[in-house]
Amino acid sequence: MDDKQDRPAKRPKLTSNSASDPPENTHSPNLASLHHSITPPPARPGRVPLSPHQNSEKKDTPTTNTNQPQLIPSPIQLTRIRDFSDSLKNNEDTVRLRDILGDPMIRECWQFNYLFDVDFLMSQFDEDVRDLVSVKVVHGSWKSESDNKIRIDEASKRYSNVEPIVAYMPEPFGTHHSKMMVLLRHDDLAQVIIHTANMISGDWANMCQAVWRSPLLPLNTNDDDEQKSTLWGSGERFKRDLLAYLKAYGVKKTGPLTEKLSKYDFSAVRAALIASVPSKQKIGTSSNGDGKPLWGWPALKDALQNIQLHEGDSNMMPHIVTQMSSIATLGQTDKWLKDVFFDALAPPRSTQTSKKQRPQFSVMFPTAEEIRRSLNGYGSGGSIHMKLQSAAQQKQLQYLRPYLKHWAGDVADELPANIQDAGRRRAAPHIKTYIRFTDGESMDAIDWALVTSANLSTQAWGAATNANGEVRICSWEVGVLVWPELYAMGPQSQSVAMVPCFKKDKPSSPRELPADAGASTALVGFRMPYDLPLTSYAAQDVPWCATMPHSEPDWLGQTWAA
Repeated sequence: MDDKQDRPAKRPKLTSNSASDPPENTHSPNLASLHHSITPPPARPGRVPLSPHQNSEKKDTPTTNTNQPQLIPSPIQLTRIRDFSDSLKNNEDTVRLRDILGDPMIRECWQFNYLFDVDFLMSQFDEDVRDLVSVKVVHGSWKSESDNKIRIDEASKRYSNVEPIVAYMPEPFGTHHSKMMVLLRHDDLAQVIIHTANMISGDWANMCQAVWRSPLLPLNTNDDDEQKSTLWGSGERFKRDLLAYLKAYGVKKTGPLTEKLSKYDFSAVRAALIASVPSKQKIGTSSNGDGKPLWGWPALKDALQNIQLHEGDSNMMPHIVTQMSSIATLGQTDKWLKDVFFDALAPPRSTQTSKKQRPQFSVMFPTAEEIRRSLNGYGSGGSIHMKLQSAAQQKQLQYLRPYLKHWAGDVADELPANIQDAGRRRAAPHIKTYIRFTDGESMDAIDWALVTSANLSTQAWGAATNANGEVRICSWEVGVLVWPELYAMGPQSQSVAMVPCFKKDKPSSPRELPADAGASTALVGFRMPYDLPLTSYAAQDVPWCATMPHSEPDWLGQTWAA
């Protein structure tokens, strides 16, 4: 079940003298022993509308030298890691939850998520308006005995301005896994935030997470609703898909929000919304033709078919890296993985002339050793899931193994000479990213990147098409897809490239610039959560499994009892 897979640890503070103790409320009953603290392993050696984050960085972009490309900060940010030393410079350009919710201009806040700590959520608002902001907590824990529901309901009673809303959950194996905020402000602006963290303190402390923030959106001054673009990546299309997603909850749940957002101008948004709602969707439905939204892998496939790819020369093999915090039961064969999901990530194109251009695929997932060495040690493991015990699960591991890559790139005795450090090796991944690199060898340019709540599961993305031509989706998910051309400005001949950025949000160093970068080039950064080049699993490496005991102590001296 998807909800079990993403269930973080419910753990009080670990009793340890270490300065790197995990946050409160993260203690696990699975920690079989608590020994003395151990020092962590040493580190080895026309204007494009931008988000507030991108606008704040834009003033540093050089403008006097016309021979230099325009530099645009990453459309996504990483969250700040609490226990990283400032001397490591791993937290530059990062964001905290309070940076988002601490603005006293917020008058109404809709929170969509899986897990909630309402007291933690409320503590992030400006103290002067904390009791005045209208807060809606949308979750999927409908069973009366659910711990999450009990905690939410009890905490909400302490705040007269908090209203819990239970999403409709028709599928027994589905979850309300979306992670999104909608902020309505006193200055009549609105903002949409899509991210990867549960609304609990542990997820915003030492776990690697990502945040996308829309520009501040004004009220619509144009009453002509007929001029709406259906093009993927346009603000109008984003608005249409977001409103369709919200309408799927039902008018009694999210009707007021849908009505309010319909009055805002989304034209400044440069991203595609890729979401999932519990549904049975007729395959072949054209979202462009009849206005019906697409969900899950059919939506992703349709969007990617409409993105212009930089295929380079025929010897260049693209590389699609899928990275997630949970891998569900996908089947004993690789049929769904290859024929459904990988096919959606690399849909066939009429312009494709060479089989060599079919991408290489990787699946990034941490090993037990990487969990042991993370800032919270085994305390991070309750949020990261892949079951390995049964014969069927072992068969799945067997066909996944050729694709598996490490989260932390420093497992070998010696690091590659060309390693690019993303500064997140010790922050266990709760982030989910799907990225296509133009050239799998250099990995210095990105064709598109998706940040989402969706892990690798049929519940999140949708099953294979059934005999009735339908795709069944069980869960609620939401993500944003970005690609270079969204940031084109000025002449149509302008070249735009998206490049990976490490430990910062904006490209700057010569190694980040393609060889042909010049005055007509705009460079968009993408903040990398993992190191490049990638590190493949060795024969003896095994993915982390939270449902198996681990007797080897982590760096904090803890062991794990399943």
